[in-house]
Formats: sequence, structure tokens, C-alpha cells
Amino acid sequence: MRISEREHQTIVDVVKRHFGAGAEVWLFGSRTDDNARGGDIDLMVETPLQNADEIVDAKLSALVELHQRLGEQKIDLVIKRPSGIKLPIHRVARESGVRL
Repeated sequence: MRISEREHQTIVDVVKRHFGAGAEVWLFGSRTDDNARGGDIDLMVETPLQNADEIVDAKLSALVELHQRLGEQKIDLVIKRPSGIKLPIHRVARESGVRL
């Protein structure tokens, strides 16, 4: 996994602050490959939030805080809510990702 312990803890703290204590976050994509170089930080958040407006607000707030605390780098944040449509990216993130 190619994120530092500080980045790992920051991501978890920010996600739980904005999406709730019950939220889970998965790192997936190139950052899970120790042999790869570069790449954006691909994250999937499984949130207990149901309301679409709350989820949008949480996503935007979390991205702002992540950029402030981790520096300007490409961060992709995919959201999965309990009653939402299950997309192929959700399966990929779960199967190939690392839970933080």
C-alpha cells in the first residue's frame, strides 16, 4: 500500500468526521500496488448516510479537508450508500482494495 501511516490515519479521521462513525473507507486502484508509481488516491466510502443532500455535502467537505491536510493531489472519492445502486466500481473497490 503506497500511502504513509499519517495519510492513512488522516483519511480515516476525515471520512469518519464527515460521513459518520459507522463509515468505512477502502483504498483501491494503483495505490494498493507497492510496485506501481504515482497515481491518484482512489477511495470508496461506505456510508450509513441515506439522504442525498447530506452525502453530497459530506463528500465535498471531506474532499476539501483531505486536500488541505494531504496537499494538492488527485483524490477520487466514490460513495456507496446502503440503499443506493450497486455499481461495478463498488465491487472492484471491495475485491481489490484495502480497508483503511
